[in-house]
This record gives sequence, C-alpha cells and structure tokens, in this order.
Amino acid sequence: MPKKKRLPAGRVALILFLCQMISALEVPLDLVQPPTITQQSPKDYIIDPRENIVIQCEAKGKPPPSFSWTRNGTHFDIDKDPLVTMKPGSGTLTINIMSEGKAETYEGVYQCTARNERGAAISNNIVVRPSRSPLWTKEKLEPITLRNGQSLVLPCRPPLGLPPPIIFWMDNSFQRLPQSERVSQGLNGDLYFSNVLPEDTREDYICYARFNHTQTIQQKQPISVKVISVDELNDTIAANLSDTEFYSAKPNRERPPTFLTPEGNTSNKEELRGNVLSLECIAEGLPTPVIYWIKEDGTLPTNRTFYRNFKKTLQIIQVSEADSGNYQCIAKNALGAIHHTISVTVKAAPYWILAPQNLVLSPGEDGSLICRANGNPKPRISWLSNGVPIEIAPDDPSRKIDGDTIIFSNVQERSSAVYQCNASNEYGYLLANAFVNVLAEPPRILTSANTLYQVIANRPALLDCAFFGSPLPTIEWFKGAKGSALRDDIYVLHENGTLEIPVAQKDSTGTYTCVARNKLGMAKNEVHLEIKDPTRIIKQPEYAVVQRGSTVSFECKVKHDHTLTLTITWLKDNGELPSDGRFTVDKDHLEVADVRDSDGGAYTCVANTTLDMVSASAVLSVVAPTPTPAPIYDVPNPPFDLELTDQLDKSVQLSWTPGDDNNRPITKFIIEYEDAMHEAGLWHHQTEVSGMQTTAQLKLSPYVNYSFRVMAVNSLGRSLPSEPSEQYLTKAAEPDTNPTAVEGLGSEPDNLVITWKPLNGFESNGPGLQYKVSWRQKDGDDEWASVVVANVSKYIVSGTPTFVPYLVKVQALNDVGFAPEPAVVMGHSGEDLPMVAPGNVRVNVVNSTLAEVHWDPVPLKSIRGHLQGYRIYYWKAQEGSLKRNRRHIEKKILTFQGSKTHGMLPGLEPFSHYALNVRVVNGKGEGPASPDRVFNTPEGVPSAPSSLKIINPTLDSLTLEWDPPSRPNGILTEYTLKYQPINSTHELGPLVDLKIPANKTRWTLKNLNFSTRYKFYFYAQTAAGSGSQITEEAVTTVDEAGILPPDVGAGKAMASRQVDIATQGWFIGLMCAVALLILILLIVCFIRRNKGGKYPVKEKEDAHADPEIQPMKEDDGTFGEYSDAEDHKPLKKGSRTPSDRTVKKEDSDDSLVDYGEGVNGQFNEDGSFIGQYSGKKEKEPAEGNESSEAPSPVNAMNSFV
Repeated sequence: MPKKKRLPAGRVALILFLCQMISALEVPLDLVQPPTITQQSPKDYIIDPRENIVIQCEAKGKPPPSFSWTRNGTHFDIDKDPLVTMKPGSGTLTINIMSEGKAETYEGVYQCTARNERGAAISNNIVVRPSRSPLWTKEKLEPITLRNGQSLVLPCRPPLGLPPPIIFWMDNSFQRLPQSERVSQGLNGDLYFSNVLPEDTREDYICYARFNHTQTIQQKQPISVKVISVDELNDTIAANLSDTEFYSAKPNRERPPTFLTPEGNTSNKEELRGNVLSLECIAEGLPTPVIYWIKEDGTLPTNRTFYRNFKKTLQIIQVSEADSGNYQCIAKNALGAIHHTISVTVKAAPYWILAPQNLVLSPGEDGSLICRANGNPKPRISWLSNGVPIEIAPDDPSRKIDGDTIIFSNVQERSSAVYQCNASNEYGYLLANAFVNVLAEPPRILTSANTLYQVIANRPALLDCAFFGSPLPTIEWFKGAKGSALRDDIYVLHENGTLEIPVAQKDSTGTYTCVARNKLGMAKNEVHLEIKDPTRIIKQPEYAVVQRGSTVSFECKVKHDHTLTLTITWLKDNGELPSDGRFTVDKDHLEVADVRDSDGGAYTCVANTTLDMVSASAVLSVVAPTPTPAPIYDVPNPPFDLELTDQLDKSVQLSWTPGDDNNRPITKFIIEYEDAMHEAGLWHHQTEVSGMQTTAQLKLSPYVNYSFRVMAVNSLGRSLPSEPSEQYLTKAAEPDTNPTAVEGLGSEPDNLVITWKPLNGFESNGPGLQYKVSWRQKDGDDEWASVVVANVSKYIVSGTPTFVPYLVKVQALNDVGFAPEPAVVMGHSGEDLPMVAPGNVRVNVVNSTLAEVHWDPVPLKSIRGHLQGYRIYYWKAQEGSLKRNRRHIEKKILTFQGSKTHGMLPGLEPFSHYALNVRVVNGKGEGPASPDRVFNTPEGVPSAPSSLKIINPTLDSLTLEWDPPSRPNGILTEYTLKYQPINSTHELGPLVDLKIPANKTRWTLKNLNFSTRYKFYFYAQTAAGSGSQITEEAVTTVDEAGILPPDVGAGKAMASRQVDIATQGWFIGLMCAVALLILILLIVCFIRRNKGGKYPVKEKEDAHADPEIQPMKEDDGTFGEYSDAEDHKPLKKGSRTPSDRTVKKEDSDDSLVDYGEGVNGQFNEDGSFIGQYSGKKEKEPAEGNESSEAPSPVNAMNSFV
C-alpha cells in the first residue's frame, strides 16, 4: 500500500518550504559526521532557586559525541561534584540543589562542548543566575496630606529582583486601584496624580511587585493620603492660630501643565533593534492635561505604533534603526501647553545577514563558509575551529580565511571540522556552528518509496525526492515506466530534488520516478500522484434581513470529490457558533430560531476535505418589528383598482389589485373605511384578510356613506394606503345600541341629574336621533316616568326627595324606530348637609404629644348623603378663654375616612390646654359640630435654653448668662450645668456637675484654673425629665505681668498662678537696666537738692500754687504723677494673647479693665501693669506710679514707664 502525502495548497508556503530544504543539507545519521548542537539552554538562563538546575545541551553526530563543560572559562569537572550529574547520551546537566546546596553556588557562565573524531561543536555562553524576589526594605511612611488640586507622586521603588518584577497598585482588599488620564502608573512603577481630588483620600495605597519566575508577590507598606478641601484647611489652621495672626488658604487655582516625568525640556533614550521602544511623558496640571505625540523629523509608523496608559506612553514594536530621531510629547490643557523632546537612538545587537551552513564535500572538492552579520555598531567577526580560535587552531592547508569567509580548496578527509562564527559588539553576540564534512558517498534517496501524493486539480503539485550523496548527485525525474526525462518547459526541477507541476491536471495522474546520480553510483525512487476534483459550493448562503424574534435559514450546498471525506462547518463572525439551542445545523442547512439582535453578523459555511477548503459567507441583519427598509428590500407598493360589487343593505364585496411586494411576500391586507356623512376625513379599521386574497366581503352599518381603502403588509411593514373606493350609502335602520355610561346623581337636595354618553353619528343608524329617558324611585311602587329629549347627554328631574335611590334608563330612537330595551341603572337624588353631630365624644390623652379621640356614629338617615368620614377640629387655647378668643385661634383638622369612630391626634404640644369637636362629612359637606371637649397634655421635656453666653472672664472665674427655653413644655424645676477643662491637645478633663435653681438666668463659676479652656453643657429640666442641651466654650484669662489684682490674696493657690518671669534671663537684664536708670536719676536729684537749687517745676508750683501739682513724695522718693485727657483712655482690648494660643478671638476681646473690681488697671505695650494717672501736664513733668500694693523691687520695675 503506497504511503499518502498531501501537499499544502498555497504556492507561497511551498516555495518557502523548498527554500528551507535547499539551504540546509541534512546528512543521514548513519554516516560519519561532526557534532551538531540540536538543543541548548538560553543565553540568559534565570533559574528557580527552589528547583533543581537543568542546563540543556543536546547534540547529534557519528560517532555519537562526548560532552564536556566549562564554568566561568575553566573546565567544570562534574565528577568531583556529587550534586551534578550528566544525562546519559547527552550533555544536559542536572544540579540537585533540592536535597542540599544553594543555587547561588552554581551561578556563573557555562559552555557545553560536543566532540567526536570529526570535530567539536560548542554551545552559546549560558549565563546561569538564580531568580531573586527580595523583600521591600523597611521604611517609615509618613501620612501625606495635601490640598485639593495639588499634584502627587507616590513612589514604589520596588526591590531589585531577577528578572525585574511586574508592578501594580492595589488596596487592602486586593482590588486594583482605578486609573485614568488623571491618575496613572508610570513605567518605573510610581503612581502619578496630575491633580488630587477628595475621593483620592484613602489609607491603603499599596504597591505590589509580582515576581513571575518564583510566582511570588511582595507588598510595600500602605501609604496614607488625605486630600483636604480649602474650607477644611482654613478651619484646621484657624483652630491653631490666635486672633492676632491671619491665614487663609486660597483655592488651588487652575494651572498650565508641567511634566512630572521626564524632567527638563529634553532627554535621551536608547533602545535595541527588535525590542519595544517605550517613551513616557506624565504631566500635572489643572484641569488634567492631555498628552499628544509627534515625531519631529518624520511620521510615526502606522502598524507598529501603540498608545498605552491613556496616551502617556508611546510604544513602537519591532523598532529598527529607521525609528531613530526626535520624538516630542505635548501636554496641553485649557491654560496652556508644554512639550518635551526625547532623542531616540536605536542600536542593534548583531543579527544575521547570512549565517554559515553545514558544508558536505567529497575529497578534492572546493567550498566555502560565509558568515555575515550586521549591527550598530558594526559587529566584529571572529572564527573558531572545533571551539578554538582559528588563529591558534591546528593549521589546515586546504582552508583560507578572508574576513567573513573561509575558502576551502582540494579538501581531504582530515579537513573535516566544526567551525564557529562569532559576531559580537557591545550589545551582544551571535554564535553559529557549521561543520565541514568530507565524505565519499554514493547517492541515496531519503524520501519513502511509493509515497502517494493527492492534489486538487488546477493547483500545484510538489513531488519530493530528498537525497544525499557526496559528491552532490544530479537529479532526474521520469513519468511512467518508460517515459523520458521531464524537462523544465512544463515542470520545475528544484535543487533539493523536488519536482513541481505548476498546474496539475487530471492527466497528471500517474507514477513518477526520481533518479539520483554521482560518480560513485545511482539511486532511484517511485512516487504516485492522484488528481482530485475541487470542492465547490454550488448554492451559497444568501444575505438575509429578518425581524427580531423570527426564524432564519441559510443553505450551503457543496459538491466535492467522492473519494474524499467532506466536513461542513458553520462559523459566526469567523468564530464558533454560539452554544445555544436556537442554532440548528442539519446537513447543508443552518437555522436560527427566535432571532435576537446579537445574532446579527456574518455566517460562514466552511467545506473541508483532506485536501482543500472552500467557504462562503452571508450577512444576517436583524431589524426591529417596524424596521428601516433595507436598501434592496422595501414595504409593498399600495394596492390599486378598488371595486365595490354585490352591494346589499348590510354588506358589500370589495376587490383590488395588489401592488409590487418589493421582494418580500405580502402577508396580509388591511381594509379601512371612512364615513363621509358623520366623520369625513377620519379613517377607521374595518378588517384584515390574508395576503393571498384580493377580495373581501365587508359587513356594513345602516345610514353610513362608506368609502374604503386598502394597505398591503409584508415582513418589513405596511404600504401606503390605496386610493379611496367609490362611496356607498347604506339604508337607515333603528339604532342597534343604547347610550352607555348612564348615571343618576343629584346636584341639589331636590333634584336628580341623569347623564349618558350619546351615540355617535355612525351608531345612530338613521336620521332624527333622540333619547327616551325614564326614572322611578327604587323602593316605591310608582310607574316609570319618561321623557323624550333631543340628541343631548343630560336630563334633570326636579322636586325629588333628598338622597333617595332611583332607577333610571336611557333608550335611543330615530326616525325608523327604537333601539333594544336598555339596561336599568341605580342612582340617587341630591345630597344635603348632615343634620346631627357625633355624640359621646371622649378624649384619652396617651402622652404629652398624642391623644386618642372616640365618638359615637351618626345615624345613617341623618347623614342625608354618602358618608365620606368624620372630621376632627382641634386647637390650643387658654383656660377660661375658649369662647372669647376662638375667632382668632388657628385650628387644625384631621379627617378619618369611612365609618371610623376613633382616631389619633399626633403632634400635640406638651403641658398645653386643648379643645376639639367632631363633625360628620358627606358628599355635600360637613354637619354640625359636636360640643367642644377640652383636655390637657402632661408635661414634657423642655427644649434647649434659647441662648448661653459666657461673660466677664477673669483669672479664676467665668460668668454664664442664659435665656430660658423657648418651649419649656412644663414647669422648669432646675438647670443642670456640666463643664470640664480642655488641654492644649484637645483632651477633655474631669466633668463637674452643678444644679442651678430654675429662677436663675446668671451664674458665676469661681476657683477655675487660669488660662484654661472650658467646655460647658447646659440644659433645663421639668418633672418629665431633662431637655436638650446647649454647649459653649470659654477661656479664663492669664496674668502675664505677674501683678495680682487688688482683691486677689497672696495664698499658695493664687501665687501658684503667677507667671514666674523674674527668673527669666531677659527679664533680669531688663530690670537691672531700669534699676540703674532709677539709681542715676535719684543721685542727680539728691546732688541738686543738696546744692539748694530749685527745679523748674518747683518754681512753677511756687508761682501758681496749683493744688493739683503733687510734689515728690518724701516717704518713697518717687515723683508726683501727671495726666492729660488721653491718659485715661484704656488701651485696645485684646492687645495680648496667651502663649498657648488657646484663646479664641471672641474670648480675648475683653481686657483686665473689665474685671479690676474698682481698680482702673491697664496693661501697657510691653505687658506691664499701669496704675491710674492723675494731675495735670507740665513742661517738664516728673512721672511716677502709684501702686495699690506695698512696694517691691519687682513691682517697682514693672510699673516704670
């Protein structure tokens, strides 16, 4: 049985296959040949340190090669290392580090050599490195706080792993953080914010590093980010500043873009040929900038350019030297633009132009090995022979080196060797092994005998004849047992021995013989060729437009060679059909039921045999039930030639001619009519008939002037109406129906209004349409009273009793006769106001805001109408003034539907006096009110006090003033005041609880700490409980000058509150200077006085004898005081702020003058206390100070001005 071989159908693929066959001549493994490396580990070999190390090196050769290794350039003796083993018959090393040892011990550069008697082949330098996934270095990450709108960069700085990790940002829940044009991750792993928003606030910005080689993930410590608004920032700062300082954070203004990365206006980028060039620009600004990219000296390659990370990253794949140049990124927003230029230089590791190929020569032949490579910079070419640089290799007279070429002449068997070509530059190297094998071998055919080739007619046929021989054999092909050699005019003979028949026909079928010859012999082989009929689709699926929900079918009929197996496959949009029961494939049909919008698309029928494949497609368009007409399909044209026949009183036959169906079958006809007598211009639906009919028998009504028109309907919609038919007037008849919606309702207490919906003109059936209106009491024995009225819709019966049930009916009639007997409807005569008020009204107070009301129902007869419900009027009143002030009282109303006899009154005010009454309600209105019932609500808890103010702060006291609650909701029993100190870190101290009588509106707290902030909680109480509280804060003052007010004792408690500035260095120096000045002044005065001289002031005193001028006091040596009108003006309030900055502006508005208790004390500009001035101003006044205390050095110095 011959072997079958089916050739690929594409000629291009075949030619590529032939080129591969020509370029590499395979030596059969049973022949002597040098080693050839067949498999090796990659140059950069990163291993998993948790697994055994396997370094591959496989080679073939005859005899089988032996293997050896070098490590870091020296021989690697594997026999001396118990952890290293070599696979038998192979050079592959296994280093068992799982049992013991460390991967780092075996890190290095390895090279394998495969050697036999014909030569030695070497592997690449295999750099073995264990993968590393180090932990993040520990670092203290401070929380980040910034204003809304600022830019931000969160650094990742992942550990240096091998290979480098993949970086991504997530939160504590392992959810990726959303990224956008505003927030994105850079190539270095950092997270960039062009501007921050309040929603960026979170405490778990976490950078993760995934090391794929070891399948581990390392996590950086979370970063906390808080974005605060301008208002929040101002509030925070204001709470920490005094009233003498001012700060206002302004809203972050919009700003033009600036680059976060890269820095500066220009940068450089170097990339290797074949890699992916990634350029990045990330900008900040407000609003968020948009990034654009251009190439200054050219255009971006269309098929290799991609934008990533919201266009912040430009990527060019398969980069080449032509991609070098200047690239510019532009960041732009509404306020401006900025650009950055990146100068790109593309370098290239060596790449092959022509790699050396194995060379098989017979003794005495010539040949050459060519090694050509390119790169940037230009690579250096070097040759090795059997792994040794050719400069120091054994000399071979048959070879000659000429740069990148080795030329061989008159080779002998000893010339066999393996040559290595090394092309290297600073970016890498290429290493290729190519052997020279000198053999004397007769031809042999490598293709299997009697191989069967099957080819589709009119396509190329390729018949293989793989061969080997040395010297290189010549190949000839023959057809048939006695055929002549095939020539190039019809056939193509390839160098690898393949015979190509460009266009195979049926007569190409037969047996072909391949003959290989050289000087050492001849070999031949037969193959067989069969030509098959092509597969054809004789009926292709057709384009379809269907409505949603319908069924569509595609047909695909195929004809194929009966000796081949056929398989038909259906595809949708070049993918598999949906796994849905709505899709049914049956032989050559595909059916889709219940078509949906998602079913639209291209459906392809693929017919496959073992040799060929054909396909055909059709598009399915799904339209709505009232679709837009497709370009080649449409709704039908309107029918025409309408004709009326068989005209009877109540029927007529209508016939018509259909219009063009526009490639969609007509499914039905719709017939409409117009009544020209009663409703001219208005068309009504008459009936529908099948699309197969062109006539219809129509039922008619009397006394109608008919016109008809017809519309055709297909799957795409309905046609335009046809032209109207001729008119046909039917005879009059009595009405068929009576008026509808008959009602009997009274509008007044003594009438009955009967209404109905009149018949339209079409329903009248004749002229003179009128109505017979009849009525009688339901429960009486009276006969029917009737009246005939014109074509109206209402009749009023007067003089009826109030709210009595009536039976009414309305019958239509015209000039021909009466309609059938009408239906009887019950109604009522008119309602009147109820006559009786609800009785026995009772009130049950549930709580201070809720009461329940009960009453007895009103008798139905006294209601005199339809009971609508009961209505409660209630109001708040002063005791004893119900009648006097009722006219001005605001009443509230609650209505309870139906026959309910109780209800709840919510929302009452506690501790109040209320009154209420109840009334019954019918359709006419309210009845009389029940007698007023009064009730009182119990006490409730009061509202918060209306106000709370803290006044007169002193060193150890604060005075509170308040207004009582606006709603006491009872009798106030007392007030509760709770307060506690707040320290500089806003921590609360112990809580103090005070009870204050209810008649107080002012209270002074004493023995408080100086310069301390207190928080107060204040609320009122009634017998029902405590009300809502009001809170306030205030600060006691501080004695910064060290002088106590006159009424403050010198006890330990008060002494402990003085600021001890006397021990401060600056203060001691100042006081010494002041004391020295006083001493000098006293000495001068003493000297002048001893000389008997007079002061000018003394002369003035003697001359004017002004009693206000006070002489020097003899007892203390001080001068008399003087003053003018301005001396008594107090300094500005709040001129000094406590050093702990806890006093609010409103708390520091008062000076100690307000709390001096009779002493007009003030502070001067340096904070010292000034006594009250007195006396009049003189030309040379002597200034002094009076003190309310015994003099002391400190007080004397403090009071010196």
